[in-house]
Amino acid sequence: MENEPKLNVPPNGPEFARRIRHHLRYTFGQTAEEVRPMGLYRAVARSVRDLLTDRLFCTEERVRAAGAKRLYYFSIEYLPGRFLRQNLINLGLLEVCQAAVSEFGVPWQEVLESERDPALGNGGLGRLAACFLDSMATLGLPGYGYGINYQFGLFRQIIRDGMQEEQPDYWLAQDSPWQIERWDESCRVPLYGRIEHAKDRYGQYNPMWLDWKFVTGVPCDIPIPGFGGQTVNFLRLFSARASHEFDMAVFNEGDYFKAVEQKISTETISKVLYPADSVAAGRELRLVQEYFLVACALQDLLRRFEAGHDDYTRLSEQVAIQLNDTHPALAVAELMRVLVDEQALGWERSWEITQSVFSYTNHTLMPEALEKWPVPLLQKVLPRHLQIILEINQRFLDQVTRIWPEDEELTRRVSLIEEAQPQQVRMAHLSIVGSHSVNGVSAIHTELVKTRLVPDFFAVWPEKFNNKTNGVTPRRWLLNANPRLADLITATIGRGWETDLDKLRELEGHAADETFLKRLLEIKLANKCELAERIQRLTNQNVAPDALLAVQAKRIHEYKRQLLLVMLILHQFFRIMDDGVEPATPGTFVFSGKAAPGYWAAKEIIRLIHQVSLLIQANPRAHRWLRVVFLPDYRVSLAEQIIPAADLSVQISTAGTEASGTGNMKFALNGSATIGTLDGATIEIRQEVGDENIYIFGLTWDEIQALRRSGTYDPQDYLRRDDHLRRVVEAFRGDRLSSDAAEDFRWIFHALTEGGDPYYHLADFRPFVETWQRAAVDFARHPDWACLMMRNVARMGKFSSDRTIREYARDIWQISPPAS
Repeated sequence: MENEPKLNVPPNGPEFARRIRHHLRYTFGQTAEEVRPMGLYRAVARSVRDLLTDRLFCTEERVRAAGAKRLYYFSIEYLPGRFLRQNLINLGLLEVCQAAVSEFGVPWQEVLESERDPALGNGGLGRLAACFLDSMATLGLPGYGYGINYQFGLFRQIIRDGMQEEQPDYWLAQDSPWQIERWDESCRVPLYGRIEHAKDRYGQYNPMWLDWKFVTGVPCDIPIPGFGGQTVNFLRLFSARASHEFDMAVFNEGDYFKAVEQKISTETISKVLYPADSVAAGRELRLVQEYFLVACALQDLLRRFEAGHDDYTRLSEQVAIQLNDTHPALAVAELMRVLVDEQALGWERSWEITQSVFSYTNHTLMPEALEKWPVPLLQKVLPRHLQIILEINQRFLDQVTRIWPEDEELTRRVSLIEEAQPQQVRMAHLSIVGSHSVNGVSAIHTELVKTRLVPDFFAVWPEKFNNKTNGVTPRRWLLNANPRLADLITATIGRGWETDLDKLRELEGHAADETFLKRLLEIKLANKCELAERIQRLTNQNVAPDALLAVQAKRIHEYKRQLLLVMLILHQFFRIMDDGVEPATPGTFVFSGKAAPGYWAAKEIIRLIHQVSLLIQANPRAHRWLRVVFLPDYRVSLAEQIIPAADLSVQISTAGTEASGTGNMKFALNGSATIGTLDGATIEIRQEVGDENIYIFGLTWDEIQALRRSGTYDPQDYLRRDDHLRRVVEAFRGDRLSSDAAEDFRWIFHALTEGGDPYYHLADFRPFVETWQRAAVDFARHPDWACLMMRNVARMGKFSSDRTIREYARDIWQISPPAS
């Protein structure tokens, strides 16, 4: 067709510049002569979005023509990172765009830095979802994300006097140039109301959900291009709007302010990621958010299904839905409501369809982190859904009783309802019962899900449970984040590794190539120099680029054991100051991550990190060897600078607590050695890279279980046997950390020494110190360290999210690329 976009003829530099000028003038009302970096970024982004939109339409037509089954990924959060550079890389237009931008006299880096990170997620859950969307598009799979279009992210972290403070992260202060708003596809979401118990014309029970309050969900699409640009899928995010501009009845009664207040209250639903649930109103808002997401998503995808099909009994032939953790679990009850109440399919048939459509990914081994909702709250917000959940539960318990008729305790354990005060609905149980597949995200995690977290469900349905080890997209975390290393890889082994990460194994053929290894070290040093400049700008600290750079960048939580790394730093400090023993090599320790606003202990650990940094800075003899840095407001764009620079990736969670982790994969892919425990995906990284290329220490999960069963973990015994450990622990209750605040960290002393430490810091301290010493000595031998770096990069093929998505598509979703 004459007007069809010529996908194989991308714009050249002058044509791209013309498109940018068009958007500057006609979209944003600016001229090229007056443009500043932010205005130029927005015009460039809109020009790129135009190209993506053309490909989005072509992709949709290809999927529709093939009648292909689609995958819909339900996630409460996404953490995609900046879009501009990544989209240009995937489209193959990075250099063309740079040439076009050069005509405007604005530095390219300033254009890139004008883009704010989309604050649509918080941590690993959201970043994994973003990697998966990239891989689905790269593999040509019809896979789409559904989420909420938060105006405010979790929070913007600032550090004042060593303490975390939270400020609003209003990332949508200006409309995102990447989003395509689709008012014409808005969804109406019912909330609250009551149940009228009625019968249908056949005398069957027919409950009626009446007197709803409606909320409107307005979708915005963000195009997601795969590498090469042939497939462009979308991430569809919903914004909450009042069902009308405001309640005219209230307005006509003269209460304009109440009418406006109702409108504002409704739109709060998509205002902020994870509202505080410590008060009743915040908890209710979180529940409403979760239902808003699944109700909008199901309406939208069912509308798409109905456009080409009229038989709901064949829904699973066209639709697969992946629940990314328990936040979208209400989708199980919502689909049942649609099938039973609106489609009148009958319970048994509806339940069969529902189970065949849904699959569930578990992301946590912490029982306290598994979502539960009070029954009275569900009765208030979603009365019909509570009815459906109770019916699901009763039928499931009947099934369990038929298998184990005498085991009342097992029935209590597997029930969807926890008999607490008040009763609680267990959302993980609802997800498991309502899905045909339940997967963990690393080998050890999946085994612990089956044997520790939900062993009773595994006994009922062993065939449901499977493992899908997480992965990361090499397009974002190598090609985009580390262009120097990416260029070296391409020059050494050619192209193709971007979509087949196993090709990196070919790098091992260059293990004896001194020029290649020297270049590896030069690239790492250049990345460290850039990070050192960023550290100086953000913290006013100077760090030496040639020092061993160790990084622990992740959410601040006791089980992730940032405290254990602080203890190692204090040990090195005391060895220098008290014992006159210098380390094998100078070391810079970089921490980054956010603590949940209500998590006092995690916020105190941040304060401790800053206090230790000040202690070292105040002692020149120690400062010559040690630096401690906390980089605030950890996010994707900051990670893209930190990860390529790291020498050591610190992954020291207590064994059996981390589901997978993906930061460990990103660091290793960029040539960092891992120092860590046998936890999460670090176990599988060890299997891939080999024992000689990783630094493993600490108690295993089996050893921890043995200690717990025997009750023989004795902190005092470790203190008696290790003078260095005792010196570190005593510092938390003395004045060595700070003469002005000698009592500030006494709580840590008590937590570590009084037998209640569930994370076994004292047991793992000495093995950590000894393993660290070995890593530091190895780092000082540069040629050997370069080989270690190379092997870590070369053996990361398994940890591509492309491999993970292929496994999901084959084993769970049964989807494939549509025929061209």
